Amino acid sequence: MKRLTVVSLALVFCLAAVIPARAQQRDAISIVGSSTVYPFATVVAERFGKAGGFKTPKIESTGTGGGFKLFCAGVGVQHPDISNASRAIKASEFETCQKNGVTEIVEVKIGFDGIVLANSKKAPPLSFTSKDIFLALAKEVPDPKGGEALVANPYKTWKEVNPALPDVKIEVLGPPPTSGTRDAFLELAMERGALAFESLKKLSKEDAKKFQKVFASLREDGGWVDAGENDNLIVQKLVANPNAVGIFGFSFLDQNTDKIQGAKVDGHVPSFENIADGKYPLSRPLFFYVKKAHVGVIPGIQEYLAEFTSEKAWGKDGYLSEKGLIPLPEAERKKVAENVKNLVVLKEAK
Repeated sequence: MKRLTVVSLALVFCLAAVIPARAQQRDAISIVGSSTVYPFATVVAERFGKAGGFKTPKIESTGTGGGFKLFCAGVGVQHPDISNASRAIKASEFETCQKNGVTEIVEVKIGFDGIVLANSKKAPPLSFTSKDIFLALAKEVPDPKGGEALVANPYKTWKEVNPALPDVKIEVLGPPPTSGTRDAFLELAMERGALAFESLKKLSKEDAKKFQKVFASLREDGGWVDAGENDNLIVQKLVANPNAVGIFGFSFLDQNTDKIQGAKVDGHVPSFENIADGKYPLSRPLFFYVKKAHVGVIPGIQEYLAEFTSEKAWGKDGYLSEKGLIPLPEAERKKVAENVKNLVVLKEAK
């Protein structure tokens, strides 16, 4: 009986050693992160897989924040190799990575994107100022009766915000807190709109934290609706509800111009040209981040990077520009491609 127990225990230990090793085998690149970068990464992954030699990478749209949480959890094949991001990695996320052993990260800036406010083509086109956007969506706004006091947002329709806008209920379908698009929207649109008020401009200089709370706190009475990480679903909802406005990356507008239209912001339409030359105010860079420790362990990472940073992909006339990615200037593309080829590690988060 004792001998059987010893044999049984030995068998258990052997299986414990073998099963995890088998479970940890992975022959396809694992990518998580931004829903905005997702369509670009998917196109590259599909072409990469069809070229032969490596399996098509597995890509999950988890949102930028959700992607970094998974990416920074540790090194090893149970963790993702790449995290797509519609903003740069935050210092807090970089520190989490370092604490969990993800000490060598390669940053890849891939191009530019615009954050658009769009509505159904069944409705009239819209034209907003940054001030309009702030007044429509902030949880608290300057008292319309005057003074510097902040009050709960009283505006129910766009016309109440600005007489030039339609007399329809404010209903904006936007990205959730885990989204890099939301982070960028708060910084590029809401902060810009808040600074249109002298009292809030003064507050930004006197108490930066309080000012940030003002422009980053969105209303919770139905005017703003967290619509999830699936930007295609937002497009579908806009088609179904012509009075609603949606917020997402330019590429989703570019791929659905038969159904939806982009609103002007501060007098500029969200077009490829206006985003490329910086005229459109709500534009931002896009990135992905690579775990250097996984290069050479997971097959194909270096080759995937080479495909993504090739001129045929991200160049001025590359296949990603056809999907709505606004390319980096040529000199910057060359510099980034060289850094990627040499796996230059990010020193710190800005």
